[in-house]
Amino acid sequence: MAEDWDLTATNLHRLKQQRYEVAVVPVGAIEAHNFHLPEGQDLRHTTHVARRCCELAWQQGGKVICLPTIPYGVDCNLAEFPLTIHVSQATLDAMVREIVTSLCGHGIHKIVIVNGHGGNDFVPLVRQIQSDLPVHVFLCDWWKVGRDCYDEIFERPDDHAGEFETSVALALFPELVELEVAGDGQARRFRFEALERGWVRTSRDFSRLNDQSGVGDPARATAEKGRRYLELVCQRLSAFLVELAQSPIDEHFPHEP
Repeated sequence: MAEDWDLTATNLHRLKQQRYEVAVVPVGAIEAHNFHLPEGQDLRHTTHVARRCCELAWQQGGKVICLPTIPYGVDCNLAEFPLTIHVSQATLDAMVREIVTSLCGHGIHKIVIVNGHGGNDFVPLVRQIQSDLPVHVFLCDWWKVGRDCYDEIFERPDDHAGEFETSVALALFPELVELEVAGDGQARRFRFEALERGWVRTSRDFSRLNDQSGVGDPARATAEKGRRYLELVCQRLSAFLVELAQSPIDEHFPHEP
């Protein structure tokens, strides 16, 4: 059965009968996630979140359309690990710009990028493209949506492939999780206090942190924790999509009149 919120599942006959207000563009990555999680972790969980949120929004009357996930991301700092696939931010930006331009040509002027990889940085692109085209682009790093409730669900901080990401994987694709081979996620700290405190930043070469690419202990991960966080994220993000779809673009949009 066709799903009118899913661009890959609907058809021309159905598309000609719809007017879509919001398009969702998911973006992931292909990279190592410790020894125990699949290389497609970011691709898989981002696809799930985007699709589930569009499905929920559609059920609530939001005229949204979900595009296929862009699988590749900016991964030069994980290139030392086998079969990491890296594309530059410039390449990724060019792809997103072309997609947004196409959507604009089809009369969709509200676009939400659902990003699932910390190495992707679309902020400059969003700023520029809104100056160049008559569109409004919104950026959501989906794993941040429920950060205010993180400590209510998870026991330890997570950086990469730890308790949080492993819990999400156990909830979505447990058959691909091999906890018995997981590393402990311990990583070398910065030698400079300014970097540790975060008021100076740099890019980390993950191969210098440890041999597993993971930063964060996955030992306490459970499928239930993953389900709770995903439910929270999808509830919040789908509600935003409905609001966005139902809000007219006027001279003050997206600000209050």
